[in-house]
Formats: sequence, structure tokens, C-alpha cells
Amino acid sequence: MAAKRLDAIALLKADHRKVEDLFAKFESAKGADRKAKLAQEICTELTVHTTIEEEIFYPACKGKIEEDLLAEAYVEHDGAKVLLGEIEVGNLDGEFYDAKVKVLSEQIKHHVKEEERRAEGMFAEAKAAGLPMDDLGDRMAARKKELLAEIKKSGLQAPQTRTFIGSPLKHNTGAGAKDTAIVAAMALR
Repeated sequence: MAAKRLDAIALLKADHRKVEDLFAKFESAKGADRKAKLAQEICTELTVHTTIEEEIFYPACKGKIEEDLLAEAYVEHDGAKVLLGEIEVGNLDGEFYDAKVKVLSEQIKHHVKEEERRAEGMFAEAKAAGLPMDDLGDRMAARKKELLAEIKKSGLQAPQTRTFIGSPLKHNTGAGAKDTAIVAAMALR
């Protein structure tokens, strides 16, 4: 049986609901193996979702919706990508691992709210602008399938940011520890 065809907004909203469910499962999960599996699913889903939005949906919206919405969405994605990179390479037993997943969840919740607001959200504006939602949905579904196949074959790659310039950061490993410089951009490529 063929998969049900979704327009762009329906596809993106379905992704939102799936990720919300994964975050809820992570929060209530017991056991390191279960949490690790859920964290991997969250990272995969969000990586694919941000990619199809940035490669297909957002460019289609450019010049058709409020530019501030689009700029903020790119920055929100980059903030999420920093945490995705941290979660992907992090240690489940690490002191801040669960906190990073929780903060990512909160960031995504805010981002979804901005996109899905009824009258003035990105999706409402895109729909009102008359974007070809069926065509965009088909293109995003095809790209999503490609990305999932790539991830299955080669694993998740380091996230790439569009708006973050990779300024040098200091990492403090604890009280009295010597600070060491790290470059965020190296982890994000």
C-alpha cells in the first residue's frame, strides 16, 4: 500500500507530533539503553526535519512570508543543532545529558509554536501566500526518504549551522579546573 500523500504543512506537523512523542517517551524512560535509543531517534528525526525545512520549505517561503519569521526559524534551528551535536556525541551518564535533551525539547516546543500559530505563524502565512503545498510536500517527502536512507547507511553527520559563525568558546570542566578553548564550529563543521 502506498504511503498517504501529505502536503507540506501536514508533513511538517506530523514530524512535530512524532518528535513531541519521542521527547515525552525519553522523559519517562527508564534504563540507559532505552534512553539512548530514544535520543538517537530524536536526533535523527530533528536532523531530517531541519534539513527538509531549510532545503525546501524555507526557500519557498522567502519573499512570501514575514522575513523575521524566517530569520528566527533559521537561528532556532542552529540553536537546536548545537544541542543535537552535543547529544549525539554525549555520554548518557554525563552530568548534563538529560538536561540537554530537556532544553532541546523546550526549544523545539517554542519553535513549533512559532510555526503553527493560527493566524500569524509561518505555516499560516505560507498557506495564505498560496505556496504550492502539495508540490512542496512531495519534494520534502522524497528528500526525507533520501536522508533517512543516507543516515541508515552512514550514520548521523555533524550538524551544519547556517547562522552561527562558530565563535571560540571556553569549556570549564569543573571547579578549579583549567579552562581550555574549544571551537564550537569544529563540532558543527
